Amino acid sequence: MSGPMGPLRAAIVGATGYTGGELLRLLGPHPAVRVVAASSRSSAGEPVVMTHPHLRGAPNQIRELAFCAPGDVPECDILFLCLPHGEAAQQIDRWSKVAPRIIDLSADFRIRDGALRSKWYGEEHAAQSWCERFVYGLPETRREELRSATHISGVGCNATAVNLALLPLARAGLIRSVVADVKVGSSEAGSTPSPTGHHPERVGRVRPFALTQHRHEAEVAQELGSFDLHLSVTSVELVRGVQCTAHVFPTRPIEEKELWKLFRAAYAPEPFVRIVKSKTGLHRHPEPRLLSGTNFCDVGFEAEPAGDTQRIVVVSALDNLVKGAAGSAVQCMNIMLGQEERTGLEFSGMHPL
Repeated sequence: MSGPMGPLRAAIVGATGYTGGELLRLLGPHPAVRVVAASSRSSAGEPVVMTHPHLRGAPNQIRELAFCAPGDVPECDILFLCLPHGEAAQQIDRWSKVAPRIIDLSADFRIRDGALRSKWYGEEHAAQSWCERFVYGLPETRREELRSATHISGVGCNATAVNLALLPLARAGLIRSVVADVKVGSSEAGSTPSPTGHHPERVGRVRPFALTQHRHEAEVAQELGSFDLHLSVTSVELVRGVQCTAHVFPTRPIEEKELWKLFRAAYAPEPFVRIVKSKTGLHRHPEPRLLSGTNFCDVGFEAEPAGDTQRIVVVSALDNLVKGAAGSAVQCMNIMLGQEERTGLEFSGMHPL
């Protein structure tokens, strides 16, 4: 889909961060849109390649683009909000006048239920009435709603890894309880320097930082339903990447061949979820580093022998900046615009890195 005069006009608000840079990379060659503005409070007037040097080889529309001030973002067809959490909700009335279609990459509109959001975020929503207008931006659970959406929320990268690890089992009602151990890279903390993201404090470290009550549990509950979930998150020495190892205790004994059927049925139609499960070789299970820059989520599993205390281990991996953020946003945009879902997202990855 494009406008009568060509590609749709797109703008990115808050484009100096990592997700803004990824959106510029992905949208630059996209045939359905043309990026007409990328805003920044701190870098207005500077070429985008000064902040995002990896875009030096991007198409002219990106390579020659300079950041504008937020107040100078023009009216456009589709607007991507890459603002710090909380700001999109405070400013949504303003931005809704700029574009009829909005994709927000923050956490502000992910949770529709006000009580659920208050429980996990501990604060009242600044624009709760808008939450009902936003469709959660995970195509694997919301594809049909996304086709007619005009407002789409971002996804939590950790939540996406957990949701896609557990989705086939949750749909089959097979989860009695699950302990999900999620390991994340430093880019999850954003581009603004902080003690938790400072290189000397991360190199060589494996640091748990959210052993209980991680906010992304709310997204899992919203998408997969209610079951006994325990989520812990640990920072590891990666820049990009999320890996979830979910220890699932099923509601009944289940053989591995049935797991194959469940996962194949769920993910055979999905363009960006792959089953990675090999008995031999070095890369037998999903690995975040192999997914750097891609919009894929790899999922694998292994079942203990069926019995009273059987455990199923499901591993998922993704790039937190792509399938966990900007790539998912572009995938949702494709669905919303009636584009082929893979458009602009077919980068297959690199090895070694």
